[in-house]
Amino acid sequence: MNVTVGHLTIGRGLPLVLIAGPCVIENRDLVMRTAEAVKKVSDARHMPVIFKSSYRKANRTSKSGFTGPGMEEGLRILGEVRAQFGMPVLTDIHTEEEAVTAGLVADVLQIPAFLCRQSELLHAAGRTGKVVNIKKGQFLAPEDMRHAADKVRETGNQAIMLTERGATFGYHNLVVDVRSLPIMRATGCPVVLDATHAVQLPGGDASGGRSGGQPEFIFPIARAGVAAGVDALFVEVHPDPPAALSDAASQLHLDRLDALLEQVLPIHEVVKGL
Repeated sequence: MNVTVGHLTIGRGLPLVLIAGPCVIENRDLVMRTAEAVKKVSDARHMPVIFKSSYRKANRTSKSGFTGPGMEEGLRILGEVRAQFGMPVLTDIHTEEEAVTAGLVADVLQIPAFLCRQSELLHAAGRTGKVVNIKKGQFLAPEDMRHAADKVRETGNQAIMLTERGATFGYHNLVVDVRSLPIMRATGCPVVLDATHAVQLPGGDASGGRSGGQPEFIFPIARAGVAAGVDALFVEVHPDPPAALSDAASQLHLDRLDALLEQVLPIHEVVKGL
């Protein structure tokens, strides 16, 4: 089933959709500069795009980790991005109350991986009528994501996407099993690959209170996912990843986004009709 987000449609046989932006809203200036750059790159590649950033990051390795500006200020900034650049926006939600408020601004409500089994949250997101993007828990088999999708469908909302972001593989490591992508697609939902969270080393820099990462693998993981037939590619980008206040070790440098798209778009053209 195809899913419509604003003026674009995501699904089998359609153009690959880019979901991109900084992990968390650090400040208005950074978000607006990043949004402008993402829009410029996607327009040049004639690629439909959804802007992504979170107003709050509830899952932090350390209690001192940056969590964002809060919902009110964060949604105000996302609304400005939406109005100024004409891009649909996506953000995480964590509670039933957040679903209602965020749904007034965001086009896509994202369920974080660690919350993908929370029935009340999935129901609340579904009831907004907005597109719901459910990230697969690092602890779940891909076929189990049908249950998460069904919880949203119980509300009458069929606009659901499922995102692969890697599976736990021992301590401080994630792996992407590309078999998960067609398995989740069998649920009838468009499938997204998160190529940046997939390179995280959760808690892998625990001495500094931040997760580690291996960003050198973003490109091969993205190529593999697109070759496997994903409908959208999720990439967190930042103009200066080492200085990022969240996921500094796994975000893609904004200047490299165009090079990534240059590699994956021809692959998508080959496989999109399969």
